[in-house]
Amino acid sequence: MIILVLILFGLVLGSFVNALVWRLHEERDFVRERSECPHCHHVLAPKDLVPVASWLWLKGKCRYCHKRIPDTPLAELLVPVVFVLSYVYWPQPFVGVGLYTFVLWLVFVVGFAALALYDFKWFILPDKIVFPLMALTALQVLGAWVCFGQSWHVPVDAAIGALLMSGIFYGIYLISGGKWIGYGDVKLALVLGALAGGALPALLVLLVASVVGLVVALPLLLTGRATAKSHLPFGPLLLTGTLVVVLWGTSIINAYTRLFTP
Repeated sequence: MIILVLILFGLVLGSFVNALVWRLHEERDFVRERSECPHCHHVLAPKDLVPVASWLWLKGKCRYCHKRIPDTPLAELLVPVVFVLSYVYWPQPFVGVGLYTFVLWLVFVVGFAALALYDFKWFILPDKIVFPLMALTALQVLGAWVCFGQSWHVPVDAAIGALLMSGIFYGIYLISGGKWIGYGDVKLALVLGALAGGALPALLVLLVASVVGLVVALPLLLTGRATAKSHLPFGPLLLTGTLVVVLWGTSIINAYTRLFTP
């Protein structure tokens, strides 16, 4: 039952991500304006906004002008999938601080999906998404420490992870003059390093992101669809690395430690 609720909730929020990303880029009023076709600007009816089903039924085209809609159901599918994976593999009991961080994590997932989609389309990590995620990170860390009696190591480890990851990215940003990574990655690294919760988990985020980037880039290079100068958005890779570390990071680190410890 919980998984079904998460799927339905994730589908709705995935649709919200598509609308949020488009309206942020177009600088539209998200609260007062209704969804419309980006081509003919016809206001969409509720039947046009059913997550995934409407897109499939209309074959990805506007019902009114029949031009192809730039949005895809990717976010609408990705969010519920990550919701379910998070529930199944959540590393803490669903009581107290474990439930608290899980609920906040679902909000993070929605923000991450919006960032990944925006970065994939326009190679930008907008402050209007990153800054609220910073505030949410502070709420999670301080809430776990103050309200749920977690050890003082929690905020300290979060600060170490944030400063380490962001510091590495800031160094790369300075050395490359902003050509290798953008400043948005530096700011996002504060959030992701804090969520990783320590130096080693933060480094693991970078390792996973790099491996995923290699897996994605290598086929593109071999098939000629990309060159060494092609720009690959790093934000989605970092977010994928963070997902892996939050859900499985402790198990990965423990397995590594057992493997190389006499």
